[in-house]
Amino acid sequence: MISNPQGSKLLQGAFILSAAAIFSKLIGTLQKIPLQNLGGDAAFGIYNTVYPLYTILVTVAMLGLPAAISRFVAEASAAQDEQKGRRVLLLSAGITAVSGLVLGVLVYAGAPLIAVWVGSSHIIPALRSSAWGLAVVPLMAALRGYFQGLHNMVPTAVSQVVEQSVRVAVMIALLLYLTAAGADAAGIAAGALLGPAGGGLAGLGVMLLYWRRHRRRSLPAGWTESPLKPAAAPAAACRGQGVPARQLLAYGLPVMLGALAVPLIGLVDVFTVPRLLAGSGHSGTAAMAQFGIYNRGLPLVQIVTMLATSLSVVFIPALAEAKYKGDEALIRTRITLSLRWFWLLGLAASVGLAVLAEPVNTALYGDAAGSGAMAWLAFTAAGGTVSIISAALLQGLGAVRAPALALLAAAVLKAALNLLLVPQQGITGAAIAGVAAHLFAAALNVLLLRRQGYLRLRAADALLKPAALLAGLGLAAAAVSLGAGRAADAAGFGGGRAAALAQSLLGVLAGVLVFALGAVALRLLSERELRQLPGFGPRLADKLKKLRLFP
Repeated sequence: MISNPQGSKLLQGAFILSAAAIFSKLIGTLQKIPLQNLGGDAAFGIYNTVYPLYTILVTVAMLGLPAAISRFVAEASAAQDEQKGRRVLLLSAGITAVSGLVLGVLVYAGAPLIAVWVGSSHIIPALRSSAWGLAVVPLMAALRGYFQGLHNMVPTAVSQVVEQSVRVAVMIALLLYLTAAGADAAGIAAGALLGPAGGGLAGLGVMLLYWRRHRRRSLPAGWTESPLKPAAAPAAACRGQGVPARQLLAYGLPVMLGALAVPLIGLVDVFTVPRLLAGSGHSGTAAMAQFGIYNRGLPLVQIVTMLATSLSVVFIPALAEAKYKGDEALIRTRITLSLRWFWLLGLAASVGLAVLAEPVNTALYGDAAGSGAMAWLAFTAAGGTVSIISAALLQGLGAVRAPALALLAAAVLKAALNLLLVPQQGITGAAIAGVAAHLFAAALNVLLLRRQGYLRLRAADALLKPAALLAGLGLAAAAVSLGAGRAADAAGFGGGRAAALAQSLLGVLAGVLVFALGAVALRLLSERELRQLPGFGPRLADKLKKLRLFP
């Protein structure tokens, strides 16, 4: 058998990058819990109002150029034209740096106007803090794109971990300082939003170190070293003339527009929920506190969707390969199995969190405020997971625009339902609207896959068997959690965070155990089907067979 060192390198790089992404996202998600614990619900609400805006603006500032850099640098590397790759980086780095600085200045100066659009003047200091991150992060992303184009994922992975670690460290340090100094909620949130700038500077520093090392190793004879810009090169070294800016932007801008579709549903909440809460009789601070309570469940839901996002990258090349080979049976099998199981896993996470919403809320945030909204919000994990995986499947089949259009339609539905439900039901109405929007996006993607003839689901597999399994999971989690709570009350330490944590953990363990046993008993996945899943399927099947879970 002929080995493929390039393919092996790509697979290893993808694993390194995926592991770093999961770790970084986990840090970024869980950092919201100490923010609420230290800063309170009002500061938490302000942070969760501004941070989605910051995410959108960073995406705009990057102009999709990291993906463009990666593509054109990979082409230059394949042609052994390193100078062309460097010109691509220098041009793109200049564009992203200017774009980030311009947007940062606009956000800083325009913070009062943005606050009027959102409907709360409390977010102005936090908006101005976030502007500093816009000046740093796009340049860091450009450097990451360069190394990814060289199929070297280590610099990106290391910088991601360093960026998130420093970001959280800066945020917590400022939280401790500002709360001790008696700062108000707006000031505390502003301090927390300096974290992205601190993390961005640290991540940029890591990328510059890798760039310096890379230049030293590959510097041709006759060149002199400078931090980013190469000195005049001998004529023989200048084979390529680089890539025009318009060509980079023509590739990058559609990527940027597609990326903007993902956070649209969250952005709808930013521009509607605080304003609607204020219009329903809440003061400015009280509206932000309610919005903070509404966002309590999001970190837990994001852990589930983060897993789906990380695994989705496996399906795109696998389906593209199957389509290239014309293997329609393999395409249908992989699509059906992946959707069926991610639907089941998303539902399991949703039911578990909904049943355990009150003890989880108390354990993580100190009280049970908004547990009803958290229980509803839990079910966005089901729709969100299927939406992410179905979008990856469509992209693997070449349908790039459809998932973005589905998310746009879901955002419109979310806005309409917020306007209808939030004035009547407050944050619970916003949570219900979120469930409907994510399920709508998932349904549009799934219907398109079915229309293309790649999806065949039986009602027993999609609804009946999952319903029986999830009923058992929910009953087991609720019974064990309730029993643990009564035992804690009898022992005299019930009602506190420690007891709530014990209830949560024991309920989760019971739910996981029933889910695993039920999946085996109901034969929801055969060994042959599991081996059809790309990447992790065969290895997982081998392990389960060793445990005698397959006949």
